[in-house]
Amino acid sequence: MTARNAVFLDRDGVLVREIVIDGHPFAPVTLEAFELLPEAAAQIQRLRDAGFLCIVFTNQPEMATGELAADILDTMHGQLRATVPVDDIYVCPHRDADQCACRKPLPGMLTAAAEKFGVDLKGSFVIGDRWRDIEAGRTVGCYSILIERPYSACETADARVDTLTEAVEAVLAQTDQNRAPSKP
Repeated sequence: MTARNAVFLDRDGVLVREIVIDGHPFAPVTLEAFELLPEAAAQIQRLRDAGFLCIVFTNQPEMATGELAADILDTMHGQLRATVPVDDIYVCPHRDADQCACRKPLPGMLTAAAEKFGVDLKGSFVIGDRWRDIEAGRTVGCYSILIERPYSACETADARVDTLTEAVEAVLAQTDQNRAPSKP
């Protein structure tokens, strides 16, 4: 089987409007607060049209703390899948204290998706809005793109942009650059 390339996308702050309180980002825990960004569907379709698998990977520690019920999360992700053409959604429901391998910045969700879908991680991309997303991607060799937010706290991204549209442009530009014939 030929390895495929993927774009791994954080959920909150990338596809879903982030909730910021006192400068800190929070995930929506109610259906009323769950708002897909208007450009999400079109931008993910652009990636799919370019041949990428599009896989969401998200930390949701609110499940472990009881702030987010599993049925609410399932409904949120049903809405996401109905609107945005993603191939799969990986969720880490743990807190840092749980020390699991799937909680970003650890790359467990990325490696699980790579195994399931036959993804070449070194030929793939991560788009995120926090240092945890970027570090997970860099750990496995993905080209990592930060959508900069006041709370990002990230110095190590391969590229920095302001919007999802700009992040998709960066993926496509990087892909075109890597496909360009070498000069003699």
